[in-house]
Amino acid sequence: MTEQLSPKKQRFLEFIRSFISDRDRAPTFHEIMEGLKMKSLGTVNWYVKELEKAGALERGKYNAKRALSVSNLPGGRKLPLLGLIAAGYPLEAVENRESIEVPPSYIHPDNYVLKVKGDSMIDDHIENGDYVIVRQKPEASSGQTVVAFVNGDATLKRYYPKKNGVELHPRNPDYDVIKVSAEDEFRIGGVVLAVLRNYE
Repeated sequence: MTEQLSPKKQRFLEFIRSFISDRDRAPTFHEIMEGLKMKSLGTVNWYVKELEKAGALERGKYNAKRALSVSNLPGGRKLPLLGLIAAGYPLEAVENRESIEVPPSYIHPDNYVLKVKGDSMIDDHIENGDYVIVRQKPEASSGQTVVAFVNGDATLKRYYPKKNGVELHPRNPDYDVIKVSAEDEFRIGGVVLAVLRNYE
């Protein structure tokens, strides 16, 4: 069983977790020292050993300074599941307190998970019942798959900014393009990073 971490230890762990998520590799001790503005490598080593004792951090046998990994703490490899997102017509995303386990590379403070309802994105291999990992951000590039809020409702679509508004494109010919005008309330809730599917 893992112990409750102090705020400083939690900050140390979150730095490693975010670094791995952003760069797809563990930080070196020097990178940790610089990133957290610590004064010595000895301090970094002390934190690593303490977090290993707590069961929150693991080191590989070889090249140990680069082989740090975050253990599967409660919430350590999980992201919040914020509800259902329509891949059909807009459906309100209802927040709850559930969480879902995801690959460690997707752990990031700005990431969350939504469960897909509908089939308008099937040509992008996003099907009813899938889970999407989303990076929360207010902007996106043209053509990216986004969580879009239109007049208070949430939907999952490809995003295409136009001169006179925004078009949200489905990836199923049975559905129409959603055209958002300047009069509509519109915001981007995030960009889709990955799709998870259970085969059970």
